Amino acid sequence: MILGSLLLISTSKIHGTGYLDHAEGEIRDFVSGVKSLLFVPYALADRDGYADMARERFARMNLSCSSIHRSANARKAVGMAEAIFIGGGNTFRLLKTLYDEGLVEPIRERVKAGMRYMGASAGSNVAGPTIRTTNDMPIVQPPSFDALGLFPYQINPHYIDPDPNSTHMGETREERLLQYLEENETPVIGLREGSMLRMENGTITLKGSRTARIFQRGKAPWELEAGSKVEL
Repeated sequence: MILGSLLLISTSKIHGTGYLDHAEGEIRDFVSGVKSLLFVPYALADRDGYADMARERFARMNLSCSSIHRSANARKAVGMAEAIFIGGGNTFRLLKTLYDEGLVEPIRERVKAGMRYMGASAGSNVAGPTIRTTNDMPIVQPPSFDALGLFPYQINPHYIDPDPNSTHMGETREERLLQYLEENETPVIGLREGSMLRMENGTITLKGSRTARIFQRGKAPWELEAGSKVEL
């Protein structure tokens, strides 16, 4: 059993709202008792701007937020953190930097030891076994597709349903994820925008107001209702 406390958010923004506004209630509940968190901005090129935005947003939740890229020793910062939040952007760039900085194993061990982990989009992707179900382009090449392995299933953030009125002839998101299952066995959770997954000591619950699309080898894709436990 994978143990740890995780909040994995599909997206940092939904239409008509600001940064993390839609997830504030879940975030507040998740980090209850936590006074500070460590932010990881590696998925975007503008780390300073990203860190400043996160610091301002979490300040409105009465949380102190420091960015790992401003730390003199990133591994030490992970070791001292109460909670960590890994922001969205490009998943390949994020994972490559985590490897380059030697942070994959330290983050994994700290979460197993009780540090709370939050991710949004790419930050949710890297919590899973691999990044094979990201939507992003491989703008850089990490040494491995293997990710943090904190969450037992693959995640596809920003999952979008086929548009019945579209004339686009490329694969739908569902078709691409079914292709993944032709070569891989780990189930995939298609996490629609506005939804998130919370894991506490192996129990996983779908949070938010929307259903999630579940993909398992040998089964037709099916819907998981909001508020339901994930049992695959």
